[in-house]
Amino acid sequence: MKSLNELQAIKEKMQDKVFAKSGIRVVVGMATCGIAAGARPVLAALVDGVAKAGIGERVSVKQTGCIGICQYEPVVEVHEPGKEKVTYVKMTAEKAQKVIEQHLVGGQIVEEYTIGAITNAGDAVKPTTLTGTRFFKKQCRVALRNCGLIDPENIDEYIATDGYFALAKVLREMTPEDVIKTMLDSGLRGRGGGGFPTGRKWSFARASVSDKKYVVCNADEGDPGAFMDRSVLEGDPNSVLEAMAIAGYAIGADEGWIYVRAEYPIAVKRLNIAIAQAREYGLLGKDIFGTGFNFDIHIRLGAGAFVCGEETALLTSIEGNRGEPRLRPPFPAVKGLWGKPTIVNNVETFANIAQIIMKGADWFAAMGTERSKGTKVFALGGKINNTGLVEIPMGTTLREIVEEIGGGVPNGKKFKAAQTGGPSGGCIPASLIDTPIDYDNLIKIGSMMGSGGLIVMDEDTCMVDLAKFFLEFIVDESCGKCAPCRIGTVRMLEILNKITSGNGEMEDLDRLEELANYVKNASLCGLGQTAPNPVLSTLRNFRDEYVAHIKEKRCPAGVCKNLLSYEIVADKCKKCHMCAKVCPAGAISGQVKEIHSIDKTKCIKCGACFDTCKFGAIIKK
Repeated sequence: MKSLNELQAIKEKMQDKVFAKSGIRVVVGMATCGIAAGARPVLAALVDGVAKAGIGERVSVKQTGCIGICQYEPVVEVHEPGKEKVTYVKMTAEKAQKVIEQHLVGGQIVEEYTIGAITNAGDAVKPTTLTGTRFFKKQCRVALRNCGLIDPENIDEYIATDGYFALAKVLREMTPEDVIKTMLDSGLRGRGGGGFPTGRKWSFARASVSDKKYVVCNADEGDPGAFMDRSVLEGDPNSVLEAMAIAGYAIGADEGWIYVRAEYPIAVKRLNIAIAQAREYGLLGKDIFGTGFNFDIHIRLGAGAFVCGEETALLTSIEGNRGEPRLRPPFPAVKGLWGKPTIVNNVETFANIAQIIMKGADWFAAMGTERSKGTKVFALGGKINNTGLVEIPMGTTLREIVEEIGGGVPNGKKFKAAQTGGPSGGCIPASLIDTPIDYDNLIKIGSMMGSGGLIVMDEDTCMVDLAKFFLEFIVDESCGKCAPCRIGTVRMLEILNKITSGNGEMEDLDRLEELANYVKNASLCGLGQTAPNPVLSTLRNFRDEYVAHIKEKRCPAGVCKNLLSYEIVADKCKKCHMCAKVCPAGAISGQVKEIHSIDKTKCIKCGACFDTCKFGAIIKK
């Protein structure tokens, strides 16, 4: 068993390596995004090349988690003592060899491979650095502090960043009540969507009298486009394990469960490695730090059911039953897993705990807004230049996220809306782009924080079609236990299909709104209660698009196929005949060197001609 002195010795030994104080450290982003983009051969090339160059004594090559700027994967960062790190992007094995020869051996940065050469060459910052780009300037990493820094499969590297010292402090210096008070004073709220104060949840479980209690980590991240929790598990799994042990001490539990979807194989692998290493070091198991406190953690794989993100459905699934929600009250803090008091927090919530213990409640509470403390991690995606993983202080405006961190909307298009909270959230229109992002503000404008997906939409997005997309997802994922969700969402989807196919009537909007409010108010669990949010928010903010679909039989964004028509603008037609060649229906007439036209009775609206024409001669109406 590792004592506090042994932990301190590991920290002192490893800090020089992790923080590149006495040698060059090269890290390769090996999260799912990096591996999918081809990071494995890059890592192999760097390891092999450093060995062949004979520089292994002064250069170490390590894997790490998601660095954040996912669209530029594979990403390699070089840390040198006394210098700012250099970020290489879109790497290949061949590029890696040049980095070894020119940078690691020759001491000259390969400028054309750097992040700045692609995104930031004109800015008044060093173009080689990722921290210097707009993407990271306004970020504040708390939950993601070790992602992109440490090797997630090496517990010693986690210890080098003060890992497990918070657990030692809690067990040796604090009472359970002290821990709960620290959480309350910090203002930390659940990052899984509900935003319930973490300290209050822990205090309820602490007050429950039972011979057995449980700590559960909700790692069932199901929102389309969301990858925040996966990135934490892949980049810093020990932060979650340490926090779960702290929570166990606070409420009087000796056992924890991590419910993670089986579609996250890298996260599962690294969790298993982290648990095994923590057990080997005596940081999980019996008599931790010689204090008599026992705590161990198990993993349960989920099958990818969205409803199992709801805490009672998740607990039912861990027990081996069909994932369906239970009536509340009683709440899990009173009667949860196997009928025993249980706290359920999500990955990001746990990722904040150790730092709050180490740095204090006031440190955390100083960030964010009055009622939403700290930072929030978002998976930034959609019609945005810089997609990736971002962590910003609560209260940062949507404009700052979209225009400064995200780099704006590509191809000169206008920002139209942003969807937060996935299928449970709502659309924020461009008119509200200066809204500060926190729990209360998002609820006020008809959206919600959710787990942290943030999808940006431009002028080519049809908001009716978007509402239909999310509702299709909900209909597929509903467990079917309660009638409002099981039946009501299907009826709502039928109305949306009717509208987007060109058969809608104005009365359908009243029916849709009535149904949405019924489903919202009568459903059993959070899935059904929030399912109508995308529909209600688009009806509120983009009602004119619904009306255009119904009255004018027109999709303003040119997305809904049944409402589209294609025309050839005569004075732009170059008479090249390329559109006619790709038309599968033979709907385009005209020979080479003749102006072409489209027979709308034959056109199947596939868009092949529109995509092929390079001269803007074909328009969608």
